Amino acid sequence: MAACKTLVSISLSSVASTLRSSRLTLSSPHNSPSLCFSPSISSPQGLRALQNRVLSRSYASIEGASLSIESIDSPEEIEPPESPTQDNLEHLLTHKDDVVRLMKMERRRIDTDQRTGRWFPYLDRFKCGDAYLSSGEVVEALEPHIMESRMERFRNVATNRSYSVCLVVEGLSDFGNVSAAFRSADALGFQSVHVVSCDGSKRYRENRHVSKGAEKWLDIEVWDSIEDCFKALKSRGYRIATTHVGMDVVSIYEMDWSCPTAIVVGNENRGISDEALGLSDLHCSIPMKGMVDSFNVSVAAGILMHHAVCDRISRLGSHGDLTVEERQILLAEFSLRHGKSSISIAHEFAKRKAALPTPKL
Repeated sequence: MAACKTLVSISLSSVASTLRSSRLTLSSPHNSPSLCFSPSISSPQGLRALQNRVLSRSYASIEGASLSIESIDSPEEIEPPESPTQDNLEHLLTHKDDVVRLMKMERRRIDTDQRTGRWFPYLDRFKCGDAYLSSGEVVEALEPHIMESRMERFRNVATNRSYSVCLVVEGLSDFGNVSAAFRSADALGFQSVHVVSCDGSKRYRENRHVSKGAEKWLDIEVWDSIEDCFKALKSRGYRIATTHVGMDVVSIYEMDWSCPTAIVVGNENRGISDEALGLSDLHCSIPMKGMVDSFNVSVAAGILMHHAVCDRISRLGSHGDLTVEERQILLAEFSLRHGKSSISIAHEFAKRKAALPTPKL
């Protein structure tokens, strides 16, 4: 046993010496991250306590490292922080103009009647002053400034996105519930969400990080009245399904979610308004087996959207249903929303494009 202890002690001393020399080699006078090495076992007592177990030790830890992978790969890459700014969602939902500015590619008119076709809101062009860029040109301009892994994620998200089912929240007074519903919508592949008559005076600040920045990647439309919202949705070919507890309701498990559908959830206390119930095409409910007769509104929205996705996958093979052209446009949209510099980079690209000599025929 004594020989074993001596052997272990010599090994630890050798490792510590090697690591000390490595630390000296790696240190830099130019404020680079410092690496500090320390063996996990520092005393004979520790050795005795662990003599019957496999020894493990922490070889290194990085202290004060502020260097990012992005800056190593390319100093010109646009990589904004993921965390949402303070009260960002509350601001968006109480300032319509800012919601409109969040969406970059040119959009179809709200009153466009598209009852016979599948709704897609964007045109294949982005306005740069007096000029326009196509989605392909937008991607060409911005892709060199965005990490390859990030662009790949944009492509995967666009592939799994759909406008065929959208979420409508009516009269919610707790912005935390709106945030949670938006986060679920983004995670499940819904691109379009609508907000009707949210009360901006209610509490939100303690819930401002619930959405995790999901609002940045969604198409949000804010409406003053349920009538205006439903009129626009019906003109786009959606059937309106309001959640309701009572008679004359259809179980969500009996619905065909491959049809374009707008799911409507209501106020935390009052539920769906009488006006919304009267204007909707059908009333649906989530079957419950317990003593309570309702879910939290954000939980109900998550259950509805999750079941819609599962039903669409079983019927259609996938939830995402955008065409190749539509995915390209949405990729350009995500790229433009990616960072604060994206718009200026696209404008510079348009200027260079305009300065090119026109080829002679």
